[in-house]
Amino acid sequence: MKRLKRKIDNYLIEWKKNKDKLPLIIKGARQIGKTNAIRNFGKNNYKTFIEINFALQPQFKTIFEDGFEVDNIIKNITLKMPNIELNEKDTLIFFDEMQDCVSTATSLKSFREDGRYDVICSGSLMGINYKEIESNSVGNKEDYIMKSLDFEEFLWAKGYSNEQIEDLYNNMINLKPLSNMQYDMMMSNFKDYMIVGGMPAIVSHFVENKNFSGILKMQQQILLDYEEDITKYAGGLDKTKILNCYRKIAVFLGNENKKFQISKIADGARNREYIGIVEWLENAGIVNVSYAMEQACLPLKANYNPDNYRLYFADTGLLIGSLDEEVQDDLRNNENMSTYKGALYENIVSDMLVKEGYDLFFYKNDSKKIEMDFMIRDKNSLIPIEVKANDNATISLNNLINSNSFKDIKYGIKLCNKNIGFNEKFYTFPYFLTFLIKRFLKEKNN
Repeated sequence: MKRLKRKIDNYLIEWKKNKDKLPLIIKGARQIGKTNAIRNFGKNNYKTFIEINFALQPQFKTIFEDGFEVDNIIKNITLKMPNIELNEKDTLIFFDEMQDCVSTATSLKSFREDGRYDVICSGSLMGINYKEIESNSVGNKEDYIMKSLDFEEFLWAKGYSNEQIEDLYNNMINLKPLSNMQYDMMMSNFKDYMIVGGMPAIVSHFVENKNFSGILKMQQQILLDYEEDITKYAGGLDKTKILNCYRKIAVFLGNENKKFQISKIADGARNREYIGIVEWLENAGIVNVSYAMEQACLPLKANYNPDNYRLYFADTGLLIGSLDEEVQDDLRNNENMSTYKGALYENIVSDMLVKEGYDLFFYKNDSKKIEMDFMIRDKNSLIPIEVKANDNATISLNNLINSNSFKDIKYGIKLCNKNIGFNEKFYTFPYFLTFLIKRFLKEKNN
């Protein structure tokens, strides 16, 4: 199976070049490609690469029993790996599944101060172990949050070059519509991505077989694997309550307002009984949370209601996997989607925005009959984003831009199945260009 090119590859190379680098912890949900990326980097960039998996090799948990001095740790590693030839300044030690050995986090200070060996850690940083790892390693590590493939990485997997992607951006920044051929091809790729998602094993399967056979089964298996992880790593939280939330995400996305309501998860469910549940799912990399803004004004992070939120799958392919088996065909044929069509487009835009580094916020004002799917910002203004499953009228977007009540809003963005354009009020972009919005806004403001 051909290895997929990932954005973390360049990040790791730059990390290695940094003379003052800290031990690195790569966070993220299971099965998004963390281990393969680190292994590939280690084998291709160091004379010596040591990989220790505390879940598959529990005997290595004892390497910290003699304390956290680097010499003692290395001595105990070599007792278990006598054939390893260590090269100071050219050895990478990879501690995988570190949530199964929290002492690893405590050792990072010693490795940082010693400086002879590079260290990368990874694993399912969930629940009580997640918190313990964070507290034990503060100040002695660098974090990288890895996610499933974004749309650009998906295009790389399909064989598209950086030059072809740059052509898309040039049209975008110059507000020049794409050619019919460009548009149709990218829209087809985007629909494939929406069905397949970004889980590396599933993307590889799709690219190699050039069809959707077997993909739904793989998606459903990952959903079941996540349930097993919840049961294993939930720590002091109620596993049943986490599973209740997890299994209801698709249900609430199908509702008109998409608001996630604890009271409707189970009979008698109350918010106070579910404290920490949503945060756990978010920390685990399973969901993206979008919060309701109290007012449509800046700043974003000081102006939202933590009790009013929507939950999205952190990979839209898993949302597809949670729905009926016929959804894949319906999506490709643009039929029988009704309410869920809008939810799917909204979910994938949420995922693409998060992968660009945005936090998620939405706005709803019943008295003014305004509902905005997402709110982001540039250097000077608040930017409403409306996601349209069809090319309908943009009443809410126009109301926000035209009203004198929203002084921080100067323009907006409409995402739909329509070519690039600007009407002096909002930019229109096809969904598939969402992954370039942050770059577009930065260059536009400069």
